Amino acid sequence: MKYRTICTAMFSVAIAGCTSMGQVPTSKLGTAVLYHANGAPAGTAILSAASDRLTLTIAATGLPSGQHGAHLHLVGRCDGPAFTSAGSHLNPAARQHGAHNPAGSHLGDLPNLVIDSQGKGASSTELSGARSEAEAALFDTDGTAVVIHAAADDYKTDPTGNSGARIACGILTRG
Repeated sequence: MKYRTICTAMFSVAIAGCTSMGQVPTSKLGTAVLYHANGAPAGTAILSAASDRLTLTIAATGLPSGQHGAHLHLVGRCDGPAFTSAGSHLNPAARQHGAHNPAGSHLGDLPNLVIDSQGKGASSTELSGARSEAEAALFDTDGTAVVIHAAADDYKTDPTGNSGARIACGILTRG
């Protein structure tokens, strides 16, 4: 009987551990292949969902070491070499730019991407706002681009965070 009680207790702990928020199953909603201005691959971005949360994970390669602004842009176009076809930042709530801006931030704001001395880096961030609204903005008729900039985002200067030129870009597609 004692053995059964211990096994039952261990089973209950194991089940409780499997249902923690950190282990909520995720589903992939979209991907983007990032490209440098010369057309060479620069990495990937994956949009995933868990319950009512959206997370964007970026893995980049071949970029200069240091911090680089990363943003979601309004239009799913990446015409090189300047990638200006991606338009401005994705900002459906018409807020100002930056997590440190008292009037910010907006959906397109992402944390800086840190690139190591080998030219590689990754980041993962939970997107702000309600999932249904964010999904509608991300997958609207003209799409969304994931853009990496030459300089770090200062998280406060509207509209771009002083993050400089666009050096990599990818079109976010559903699936």
